[in-house]
This record gives sequence, structure tokens and C-alpha cells, in this order.
Amino acid sequence: MNTRRARDHRVLVVDDEPVVREVVTAYLRRDGLVVDEAADGPTALRLVETFRPDLVVLDVMLPGVDGFTILQQLRRAGEMPVILLTARAEEPDRVLGLEMGADDYVVKPFSPRELAARVRTVLRRSERPAPVPERLEFGELVIDTATREVHVGDRQVSLTAREFDLLVFLARTPRRVYSRAQLLEHVWDSSPEWQDPSTVTVHVRRVRTKIEEDPERPRWITTVWGVGYRFEP
Repeated sequence: MNTRRARDHRVLVVDDEPVVREVVTAYLRRDGLVVDEAADGPTALRLVETFRPDLVVLDVMLPGVDGFTILQQLRRAGEMPVILLTARAEEPDRVLGLEMGADDYVVKPFSPRELAARVRTVLRRSERPAPVPERLEFGELVIDTATREVHVGDRQVSLTAREFDLLVFLARTPRRVYSRAQLLEHVWDSSPEWQDPSTVTVHVRRVRTKIEEDPERPRWITTVWGVGYRFEP
């Protein structure tokens, strides 16, 4: 079991605005977190290697190397949680960040208290005891919770941590329908008050593109129109 305490967690705040970094850092340190800062992309990538944060708060609009590029590099390296800060409130920009693997996003101007709450939520998930290993098999689809591996036939599927958690949660209760609000609560430890339900829609779409033969006509994760999603065994 991971017994790391909240005050031991490290968070890297990446933003080119000194005031934003100062305010966010103050709120996170008040929660007992160890925080470091970066004002640009190259510094952020260097600190990821040396500071080794448990979570990155990442501004999209950075000089030199933008936040989306940094996010891509972080995702190639592993599953480190990332919360995006963006001044772009339009849905396509939010969806792009989620599709690239961000765990959450916060639109500027934002409440520092809200951001701190989201950081705590993501970190709290990492402190949970590992679930009892199990192997879920549905024809060609095999989910191994011990190794966190997914196979479709002979093909191994690469899922992010959140995509895997979403798939496992649905697969454990076949045919049960969950609304987007319920999935936010159970998989994200969040709610529509804190997070846009479109986050769920984007993650379902991403999982479908990876496990379904025809994502437009899904075999396993189906939509119940007007209600939500369910897993078909």
C-alpha cells in the first residue's frame, strides 16, 4: 500500500505569469505539498527529471515550448498526472488537452481553492490501496488489473491510467448504466460542480478508439442515449 503522506507529495507549477505561480504555489504549500516552479517549457522538462513531481500543473500558453508539446513528452515518458491551465474556454481546446492525456483542466481566471481541491483529488487517488488483482475476460478483450494490461486478441492496448480505471470500473459491472456525473464521482473522485462532464465523453471516445474494432459501432462500451454508458460483456 502506498503510505506516502500528502506533505511528501511534489507538485510542479508551470506558468509564465509570476503572479499565477505565486498564488498557486502558496495555496498548494498551505496544503502541505512540496512545490517547485517553472516559467517556461525547457525549465519544466528539466525539473521533471530532477524534482520528480507526482503531479504537474501546466499552463498551455507558454513561451518557447507550449503546454501541449510538454504534455506529449510527459505522456511518452509515463503516466504522471497533469492538470492543464488554459485561457481558452472553448470546448475544442479543452477536448484537445483531454484527448492528449491530461487528467483535468482549469480555465483562467480560476479559483486557487478550486485548483488546490482538484490537485488533492488526483493525489488522493494515488494513495489508495491497490485493488485485489483480477483478470476480466470478455471474448477477445482481456483486462489484467494486476499488471494493468489490456489485450484485444493478440494485440496489447496502451491505455493511460485514467482510461484504464474507466474501462475497469465499467467492466466490473456489466450492463449497468452509469451517467457521466456518476462516472466523474467514481472514476475521477469529482463532480459536475468541479469538472465538465465532457471529460467523461472524451475518455470514453479514447478508450473506444483503442479497444473497439469499429469505434463508431462499439462492441463493449455502448451509449445509452440520454442516460450514459454501460459495458456489454
